[in-house]
Amino acid sequence: MAGVQECREAIDRLAGRLAEVDPEHRRAHLMDRTVSCRVTDLDTMFRMRLHEAGLTDIRLAEPADAEPPAQVRISLRSDDLVALADERLDLARSWLTGRVKLEASLGDLLRLRRLL
Repeated sequence: MAGVQECREAIDRLAGRLAEVDPEHRRAHLMDRTVSCRVTDLDTMFRMRLHEAGLTDIRLAEPADAEPPAQVRISLRSDDLVALADERLDLARSWLTGRVKLEASLGDLLRLRRLL
């Protein structure tokens, strides 16, 4: 099981990968969305913002966080988050098999699929 710091580093790696995507491609497929990433085995949640500049404003959510639910919600285990960041886990396949839970509008899911 990966720790909270390893999960934060994994999210930073994912943000780095998004930053490497061609800016025009990002602009075409990303809309400004709030994102939450619940790491189920650590009972921890990260919140961030996904927009044309990439993945920013990454922070550990406080337990009593009164913010509204994020527009894109991801739930997964810590080891799966690290594997996803290291490109050892395919997001689409793991979502279809239930290993990763992804809640978003259909349009957001399609746009994310084009980027990842």
